[in-house]
Amino acid sequence: MATADEQIRVSERVKRELNRLRREGESYNDVLERVLEEDRTGDFYDGFGRWSDEEAERVREQRRKSKDERKKRMRKRAEDAT
Repeated sequence: MATADEQIRVSERVKRELNRLRREGESYNDVLERVLEEDRTGDFYDGFGRWSDEEAERVREQRRKSKDERKKRMRKRAEDAT
């Protein structure tokens, strides 16, 4: 393990959280690198744009059909209840 080039100050709360996240044998730097990498790889928008236009349109059309069918069932149930 290399020696630190710089030091940073953290609050007691942050240090407690780092200790909580720390795995056996990990340095604080290891914890921070792991957490920062998880943050980058877990971005909510990472998966957007992976479908082709045709695939996306097929899914949209199926959702529209499902929604229409749901509405029809709900109307039928409302009519049957009266």
